[in-house]
Amino acid sequence: MSVTRIARALACSVFTLTAATTAVAADNYPSKPVRWIVPYAAGGGSDFLARTVSQGLAPRLGQTVVVDNKPGGNTAIGASETARSAPDGYTMLSADNGTLVFNPALYQKLSYNPEKDLAPVTLLGVFPMILVAGPALKATDVKGFLEEVKTYKDGMSYASAGAGSPHHLAMELLKVETGVNLVHVPYKGAAPSLSDVAGGQVPVMMVDLAAGAGFIKGGKVRPLAVANATRLAQLPDVPTFAELGYKNIEAAAQVGIVVPAATPQPVIDTLNRQLVATINDPTIHQKLVDFGIEPVGNTPAQYRDLLQAERTRWHKLIDDLGIKLD
Repeated sequence: MSVTRIARALACSVFTLTAATTAVAADNYPSKPVRWIVPYAAGGGSDFLARTVSQGLAPRLGQTVVVDNKPGGNTAIGASETARSAPDGYTMLSADNGTLVFNPALYQKLSYNPEKDLAPVTLLGVFPMILVAGPALKATDVKGFLEEVKTYKDGMSYASAGAGSPHHLAMELLKVETGVNLVHVPYKGAAPSLSDVAGGQVPVMMVDLAAGAGFIKGGKVRPLAVANATRLAQLPDVPTFAELGYKNIEAAAQVGIVVPAATPQPVIDTLNRQLVATINDPTIHQKLVDFGIEPVGNTPAQYRDLLQAERTRWHKLIDDLGIKLD
């Protein structure tokens, strides 16, 4: 047999063996604990989502689900670690639109490629953004807010949970759509930024209900409008921006599950099926709603299509505004 034929035979054998091994691994999945990386510190909305869903997911998988917080790098640390992990379904990542949509447009150098290195499993839930004001703002509605901004010669300051966060870009979207002059003041997290808005140091910010519910219920900040297609059940008296004539101001933190890109499709399908079933469990579903999360649970293809649409939309905004992070 020629050297060429031997090489081809070996290559074919390796391919067949690899395919067979992958099939067996998929058939036996899961056979050990699953690691769920959360690229944020414990105690936040993404952490609550992961820990709540993991409690219902573990018995469905028949394995322990270990939530592992890996904050830092604007979620890049957790995303990179997931991308480098074995593509076997035993490492998955809570990824928001910062991780999968914003970061590639914001950073010239990124330690992972969300489209090439990570595969979508399902969108878990959505954290709709709400424009809230503290005592430093006199206005009580959006119209008054926009008029008041015009009285600031150098622009009105607004707080955010951090540069490149959904909270930050939601306000930049509002700025573009309304034409008012707003100046970004980034914080390290929603809690400190909310505290300063409530304390009157900064007039306004966009915040998700999960982070802001306590401040809103306590009267420390007042909601002016929601950047959502419909009013929120928890805030039925607060109008949407669309109702006020700004139909393009829709923004939310979208948190889903992704796995290393080469993960076998049968494994992804198993994870998707069990995650969606967990999200739709009445008890889990209600816990998420009560916390301020809109549960979703869709297919990998639907999640992929959503991410592509979001990239087209937000990359244009980021590029038009020239927003770049180091």
